[in-house]
Amino acid sequence: MKYLIVVDMQTDFVSGALGTKEAQAIVGNVKEKIASFEGRVIFTRDTHEENYMTTQEGRNLPVPHCIRGTDGWQIVPELTGMAEEIIDKPTFGSTSLAALLAQENEKEAVESVELIGLCTDICVISNALLIKAQLPEVPVSVDAACCAGVTPESHNNALAAMKMCQIAVKNEK
Repeated sequence: MKYLIVVDMQTDFVSGALGTKEAQAIVGNVKEKIASFEGRVIFTRDTHEENYMTTQEGRNLPVPHCIRGTDGWQIVPELTGMAEEIIDKPTFGSTSLAALLAQENEKEAVESVELIGLCTDICVISNALLIKAQLPEVPVSVDAACCAGVTPESHNNALAAMKMCQIAVKNEK
């Protein structure tokens, strides 16, 4: 089975509190990739609670975002209904996602895992590395045309770091 992991394509990261023009620019690519993907599609959803500002992340990034139940927490409207499953995650990388893929691999071999979404330099790289650690013999890739970072420079740095960790990067400019 092939897996497509769509990381944090939420309103706050596209057009909301932490949105960027680069994030807005990939929405169409992401939608096309999901629509044409032959395999299982799993979304992650960055999920914070009302106490966000008192958490370590909140102290380091003092911009409330993806607070459970808010409009900004929702998957962007263009992608609504495209997920087979959504995994809420309170941290950059989802240990639950990595564990799920390991469990699925016990039942039926995971052929490949591809990641797309936001932000390349925080949550995409975190999840890619967790998955690679959990499934070291499974090909893991990232589609650069379906990812955006906090800045174009940090996006490119994350792609370079993932390549060094044997994560294939597709469609790099």
